[in-house]
Amino acid sequence: MFYGMGYEAGDFDKPMIGVANSHSTITPCNAGIQPLADAAVAAIAEAGANPQVFGTPTISDGMSMGTEGMKYSLVSREVIADCIETCVGGQWMDGVLTIGGCDKNMPGAMMGMLRANVPSIFVYGGTILPGRLGDRD
Repeated sequence: MFYGMGYEAGDFDKPMIGVANSHSTITPCNAGIQPLADAAVAAIAEAGANPQVFGTPTISDGMSMGTEGMKYSLVSREVIADCIETCVGGQWMDGVLTIGGCDKNMPGAMMGMLRANVPSIFVYGGTILPGRLGDRD
């Protein structure tokens, strides 16, 4: 399967490092994460490893509050942790870097890192800027 994605025989001697990317256009908390994931992929490759990118879901309390969607909010931490643990374990990754930017995917990512039991790094996606409406902050 990896050969079909452009891998060569020597690539399998390199560590496989997961990049769990929570980028999403669902919520502004995660809308700016893709450049961080791209930079992580480039740095991992430059260091001589094979980056393996995969996504995680995200739920925003601010958008689901007062709706049926709120019943998915807290449980989404477990789902995110499950995604990370499953991808890292199922694809025999040697390590994982996770990126998160909100109160659900940050703890979910950390829980997944602990469960995966491989060397791990968490990268905070950063604080979002305040919104604007027309010319008003």
